[in-house]
Amino acid sequence: MAVSGARTRVPKLIVTQDNAFWFEAARQGRLVLQRCAACAMLRHPPGPACPRCRSFEWDVVEASRRCRLHSYTVIHHPQDEAFEYPLVVGLVDLAEGPRLVCDVAGIAPDELEIGMELEVCFTEHAHGEILPQLRRPGGGR
Repeated sequence: MAVSGARTRVPKLIVTQDNAFWFEAARQGRLVLQRCAACAMLRHPPGPACPRCRSFEWDVVEASRRCRLHSYTVIHHPQDEAFEYPLVVGLVDLAEGPRLVCDVAGIAPDELEIGMELEVCFTEHAHGEILPQLRRPGGGR
C-alpha cells in the first residue's frame, strides 16, 4: 500500500478523455466498466472504441466488485518507497467478465490460490490517487 507524499519513481497517472470517467468513479469508491452501446460488450481498460464491433458509442455500468483470482505475481525488487514489500499484484476475472490488475492487500502470498474469491476495494496509492485493490470478500472500502 502506498503512503501519500512518499518519494516514488512511480509515474503519475495519465488521465485522458477516454479514461477520466473511470478514475473519477474510483475516487468515489465505485468500480465501473465501459459497455458498448452497439454490441453490449463490457470492456476494461477503457478505450475510445469497442474492440469487438469498433463502435465509438458506449455507456458505463457499475461492477459488483466480485472477482476470482486468475493469476498473481510477488514483486520483491526493484523496491519503491511508496510501497510495502513483498508487493503482491493480482490479475482477476471480474464477475461481469473483464479482467482487472491491481495490488492485493491483507493476504500473504502463500495464502493465495488461483480461483479464490476476492473483492475489489479502493485505497490511496502513490501521488494520492485512489485505485482498486484486491482483498478477501467483506474486507473493506
